[in-house]
Amino acid sequence: MATASYLLLAQTGASGSTGNNSATLTANTNTILYQVPASTQTIVSTITVCNQASTAATFNIAVIKAGTTVATQNYVAYGTPIAGNDTIALTLGITLSNAGTGDTIVVYSSTSTLSFSAFGSQIA
Repeated sequence: MATASYLLLAQTGASGSTGNNSATLTANTNTILYQVPASTQTIVSTITVCNQASTAATFNIAVIKAGTTVATQNYVAYGTPIAGNDTIALTLGITLSNAGTGDTIVVYSSTSTLSFSAFGSQIA
């Protein structure tokens, strides 16, 4: 029988990261926010983006299938502006599966002052 866990799936920012295969955020670089672990399906209900600086920034969020790289069709947010000292919550309902290496959420920021958090459920 499958069991569901409701979690903070992953976080990334300039000071570090938590979650499955997540990486520390570097400005102007695609960074893995979350990758589905083995034998798991995931529903990402919400992604928050927090700008911890007083200057505006932009961000991208892409969802990619296992074994592929970021392409134009993968973006759920692209060049999205965020004001200084602001937070945006995106309620998306993204469904991800593990077929080999697992589907992945990749983020990109114009500055290292943003942090991203993914919240949802893992079903094993």
